[in-house]
Amino acid sequence: MKACSALAELGHNVRLWTLGSNPEMPWEDLAKHYGVKNRFTVKWIADFPWPRGWMYSLRAVRAARRWRADLYYVWPYQAAALASRMGLPTLMELHDRPHGRMGPLLFRRFLSGGGARRVVITTKALLDWVKEFYAELLDPPSTIVAPNGVDLEPYHNLPTAEEARKLLDLPDRPTAGYTGHLYRGRGLDLMVELAHRHPEVNFLWVGGEETAVERWRARLEELELENISLLGFLSNEELPMVHASCDVLLMPYQGHIEGSSGGDTAAFASPMKVFEYLAAGRAILASDLPVIREILNESNSMLLPADDTAAWIEALGTLMSDPGQRSWLAAHAQEDASQYSWITRAERALGGLEG
Repeated sequence: MKACSALAELGHNVRLWTLGSNPEMPWEDLAKHYGVKNRFTVKWIADFPWPRGWMYSLRAVRAARRWRADLYYVWPYQAAALASRMGLPTLMELHDRPHGRMGPLLFRRFLSGGGARRVVITTKALLDWVKEFYAELLDPPSTIVAPNGVDLEPYHNLPTAEEARKLLDLPDRPTAGYTGHLYRGRGLDLMVELAHRHPEVNFLWVGGEETAVERWRARLEELELENISLLGFLSNEELPMVHASCDVLLMPYQGHIEGSSGGDTAAFASPMKVFEYLAAGRAILASDLPVIREILNESNSMLLPADDTAAWIEALGTLMSDPGQRSWLAAHAQEDASQYSWITRAERALGGLEG
């Protein structure tokens, strides 16, 4: 949704064919849910339970062909392979290594097809991996790195942390925030320990599926931890104010990060929260993983060993007691965020393909 909104803002006529049944939501509700402002057409296509993804991809490519699309901007492997083999000009966006029996085969089919024009890869680490295993097929498609991004406008002129907490009716006390899924590998146990050791700090957890949120609420009640507030899922439109209410934003990824599909994304992830945290203009505490260092560094964040709980406890205490250091890190973070807008990303993705 963010990528399509950015393409629409550049003046392109955009249609998104997405998997599922039409929820018949008004555009205004979709826009709020995903935090997008530029309208484009969304079409829902149902799929068969097996083979997963094939009927949806076939119908989507055929629909785009009937629409006479000039460029097929594709995420699913099946659709990328089909469009490229049909000679249709295709850009594929790659967020992880091709998996399973079919992933590598379909990626090769895309690269060797007559329609392959570009591979957009979200991290340099993933690009290096692709070059190692698919070097002989990377030409003629051009391959570029384009990390995920952030809409900068909602983060302009945010209130102070104290003002934001008042607007959101949150406790007026030092606040550390985490936004994202509640999957394994996201550092949730580490944040529980931080809450134990820093009872003076209020911790905000935003996001997670309803069952996961309820499970964690029950666990925190058992632990008698009253300084962690689980806000559950919030729309993307609401996140900037939540980020603004925090003095410190936390990203305690572990060495193994579980994604929505259950795989390990620690080596190649490009989390959108990285860019949202930067844009929020708040101090960031993050795990020192190589792929995170593609965006974060010592001038825009504090980077800590993922498994060193004592270091996290000390660093959070240091930041909470030192507003000057928080302000210094926040200023550099906000400055660096300017290079990661979704618009800049869309321009880079399409550069040279619009002729």
